Amino acid sequence: MSHRPFVKWPDRRLTTPAGEVGEITDEIRAIWDEMVEAMHAMPGVGLAAPQLGIPLRLAVVDAGDGQGVTRLANPRVLHASVELRAHEEASPNLPGVSAKVMRPRAVTVAYTDETGAAREEDFVFLRATSVQHQIDHLDGRLYFHRLSKLKRDMLLKKARRAG
Repeated sequence: MSHRPFVKWPDRRLTTPAGEVGEITDEIRAIWDEMVEAMHAMPGVGLAAPQLGIPLRLAVVDAGDGQGVTRLANPRVLHASVELRAHEEASPNLPGVSAKVMRPRAVTVAYTDETGAAREEDFVFLRATSVQHQIDHLDGRLYFHRLSKLKRDMLLKKARRAG
């Protein structure tokens, strides 16, 4: 199986909030499987469906910490730690550039899992960074939207030169 291509910035699908997922069906599970394949092919630690042009609130996270892949539908942050953590973030939607982004070190996320069950889970360190990064994608934001205007403009200028 091969995954569909990554949508490239500045495609409007990347800045359009994704639609809510209803019932967890075999079709939704197949999309998650495709997303896991794309995430591992990058290689990366997470992926949101809009990155592949799929306008649904679906994400996958695998921080390589032995916890395996977490499949999330309609994830939302319930609680975030006051303590922040810096991490160098990038995206296959804007290849060739990255930036250090400050995010809460830990978050509690509510989501629907692959069985259709409602869950709440605590994510910390890289898993927390990844799940927040994916939720940003689902809300129509990319990591560089969290940078100052000056840093964002410099990053996008560098990306245009690289591309």
